[in-house]
Amino acid sequence: MTETQTRPADKPWLIRTYAGHSTAAASNALYRRNLAKGQTGLSVAFDLPTQTGYDSDHILARGEVGKVGVPVCHLGDMRTLFQDIPLDQMNTSMTINATAPWLLALYIAVAEEQGADVAQLQGTVQNDLIKEYLSRGTYICPPKPSLKMIGDVAEYCYTNVPKWNPMNVCSYHLQEAGATPEQELAFALATAVAVLDELKPRVPAKDFPRLAGRISFFVNAGIRFVTEMCKMRAFVDLWDEILLTRYGVEDAKFRRFRYGVQVNSLGLTEQQPENNVYRILIEMLAVTLSKRARARAVQLPAWNEALGLPRPWDQQWSMRMQQILAYETDLLEYDDLFDGNPAVDRKVEELKDGARAELANIDAMGGAIGAIDYMKGRLVESNADRVGRIEREETVVVGVNRYVETEPSPLMGEDGGIMVVDPAVEQDQIGRLEAWRAERDDTAVSAALEALRSAAAEGRNVMEASIIAAKAGVTTGEWAGAMRALHGEYRAPTGVSGAVSNRTEGLDDIRAQVDAVSDRLGRRLRFLVGKPGLDGHSNGAEQIAFRARDCGMDIEYEGIRLTPEQIVAAAQNGAHVVGLSILSGSHLPLVEDVMQRMRTAGLGHVPVIVGGIIPDEDAARLRAMGVAKVYTPKDFELNAIMRDIVTLADPEAVAAE
Repeated sequence: MTETQTRPADKPWLIRTYAGHSTAAASNALYRRNLAKGQTGLSVAFDLPTQTGYDSDHILARGEVGKVGVPVCHLGDMRTLFQDIPLDQMNTSMTINATAPWLLALYIAVAEEQGADVAQLQGTVQNDLIKEYLSRGTYICPPKPSLKMIGDVAEYCYTNVPKWNPMNVCSYHLQEAGATPEQELAFALATAVAVLDELKPRVPAKDFPRLAGRISFFVNAGIRFVTEMCKMRAFVDLWDEILLTRYGVEDAKFRRFRYGVQVNSLGLTEQQPENNVYRILIEMLAVTLSKRARARAVQLPAWNEALGLPRPWDQQWSMRMQQILAYETDLLEYDDLFDGNPAVDRKVEELKDGARAELANIDAMGGAIGAIDYMKGRLVESNADRVGRIEREETVVVGVNRYVETEPSPLMGEDGGIMVVDPAVEQDQIGRLEAWRAERDDTAVSAALEALRSAAAEGRNVMEASIIAAKAGVTTGEWAGAMRALHGEYRAPTGVSGAVSNRTEGLDDIRAQVDAVSDRLGRRLRFLVGKPGLDGHSNGAEQIAFRARDCGMDIEYEGIRLTPEQIVAAAQNGAHVVGLSILSGSHLPLVEDVMQRMRTAGLGHVPVIVGGIIPDEDAARLRAMGVAKVYTPKDFELNAIMRDIVTLADPEAVAAE
């Protein structure tokens, strides 16, 4: 006899896999395989040149093409990406921010080619620039024109693509940058408020609630899954509160907190990576157990993402987790499991109170745009606290700082347990780009670009001009170049000040070593931290710079997206050690370029250290280039790295060698 269900089962959330690599054709094949395996929505990962508005043949794109996502330079690439995938039957999430208007324009152009009714398209563009300034780093233009373009997308979709989510307020990367639950709540909601304030004057008052109802969120769920579940319930309550009290949205359906999720990647470990399977599953429970705060779409990382790019089988394994929970268990047959739970209610109220206090601080600074420096500084400090707790074993990470004994993993095959992008992919992509430019109508391209520039300069909505440009054959680099020329580029705050923090406890021995070596050098030990290439994952570089400063070193850290030439020029200012941080997989060509330039500049004697997600084989190649030390995520003890820097800079140690 089977158990009787108390109510009809809920429809499962959208099951997605965040995917894209190498080329549009390879990514299309991966999407179609995943859809055949039961995936119910697409989630597109774009490569860094596409995210930051460069074509694949731009000098800054060198080594980055196809590494962390798919390169999309023009309509032909987008057409190939979705070949044989009917977009009018698909729900597509595109993780794209600075170039969101452009990628949405390309998507709409392909949908029209397929004969789709654009008004029926469903999906999301992330389109959140504020968190890019704070945590991810794929911004292009300054905050105000960027906010205007977010508004352009929302206004266009409200009229022409009403089922599309024009903006996905993304707290995911805030947690990856170290945000506490209260900060994640407050900073994300402050971003949403800034966007709603931008949108309110653009539509009639009677239509504003419907437009507000299209704003969605993309969140993170960490390993403390009870707290994370309570955080999601707090998000539901606070969003409802803001829309009702601040904006007067009376219809409850427009106040629903709608969100998708990828669970935490920050906590995935290089050590004993098979344990990550359990972490991912537990974190998924935080966003599915509570019906009232259940995600509408879920995508999960793979067990081996701390090692490199997951293979199709690895992504399939994560997708099967979702399917087992959704289809085999009875979770979807019950009402909310936590309503009326006093412990949950207390934690939710505590989180809401903390978030309201942070929101009040941000409001006092003029809102999210005015508070970017403040929020960035808070994130760096919170991440420093997190790293310190792990180092002191106050936070236990199994396989990292406790229970480190292990057997060899049978999951690690001859391929190192990851997929490696063929270096030849970049040149193939450049060849297709050159052919595209050669075959297009240059007159139509010039006219479309001029119309785009005029729309942007006159303050008009850029979406219609962008769609016309997409159809004319304009490239990603040309579209972004027009925005750069008009609005300029922006460098976000690093969150690392020159002043020593109050986190120097336990650093006395290292500070004394720094003082002694500085005396022998004849001046303060100078450590240059550089991020070459387009990689915007700055958390590691920030924490290294933060700790080096607190150890008494003279640090130089100018933030993300520096060319090798700029880094070597900075090293000529008296750097004793140069540290390079690269998490995009482009470490080999970028480090080789830096090392050659260092030797040419007469700096071959200056030690260079490198940190990133670097396979053992690549680490050996880096050391063969002359790199002194290579660090990966398993090297979590920052003080050990600090001691290495001191030793590398010490003239006595060098003389002894």
